[in-house]
Parts: sequence; C-alpha cells; structure tokens
Amino acid sequence: MFNAIAVTVHLLTAVIWVGGMFFAVYVLRLAAGPMEPGDRVPLWHRAFAKFFPWVWIAVVLLPLTGYWLVIDLHGGMATLPAPYHIMHGLGWIMILIFLHLWFAPYARFKQALAGGNIPEAGKQLNTIRLMVTINLYLGLINVLIGTSGRYWG
Repeated sequence: MFNAIAVTVHLLTAVIWVGGMFFAVYVLRLAAGPMEPGDRVPLWHRAFAKFFPWVWIAVVLLPLTGYWLVIDLHGGMATLPAPYHIMHGLGWIMILIFLHLWFAPYARFKQALAGGNIPEAGKQLNTIRLMVTINLYLGLINVLIGTSGRYWG
C-alpha cells in the first residue's frame, strides 16, 4: 500500500511542478507581457509567492518518494534500469537549478522589488524566466522518460 501512495505522491508532485512551470512560461508570461513593468513585476511576485511553496514540497517529496521506490521495488540503485538513472540525474539537476533560482535571482528579485527598483527586479525576472524554462524542458524530458522508459528495449 505504501508503494501505491509513494507513486501517487511522486506523480502528483511532478505534475504540479512541471505543470506550474508550463503555466508560467506559456500562459502567464505571455498574458502579462503587454502589461507595464510596474504592474507586471508585482504580478510575478504574487505568482511566485503562491507557486514556490509547492515547488519546495516537490523538491522534498520527489526525492523521498523516488528513493523509497528505488529501494523497495529495485533493491537500490545498482539494479535500477537505465531510464530511472537518467530521471534521477535530471531530477537532481532540476532541484539544483531551483535552489540556485531561489537563493540568487529570486532573492535579488524580491530585494529589488521591495526597494522599488522595478528595472532591476525585471532583470532578475528575466533570469528566473530562463531558469524556469530550462527546468520546464528538463521536467518534460523526465515525464517522457517516466512514461516511456519501461518500454525501452
């Protein structure tokens, strides 16, 4: 029963993280693009404040559930099929990118916005956008591997 819960939590957290990034890159960014910077930048701040706690949950639960499943279903990393090793590596790259995003450009973004420096906040927002876009594509690759990897010869 715990494996069923672990798989469900693993999938849901991945869907929330990757889906949120897709929404940010392909919906919110385009919808907010025509807005004036003084309106657009605070909108992104509010969106990040709602989305990033969910990413933190994913950053914790994805490795925990993934390692549980690797140990319980495969007996550890040594016998793990190749697609899972790829997903594991990409997952850690995504986590490291998010951690850098959180502690560097996002921290600078919040500081600039708090100080009323909209141009600097916008500059940091662009850096965040690039990092989120990279993570989105890594996440989509992980989804593809997760859904098709068991069928690789």
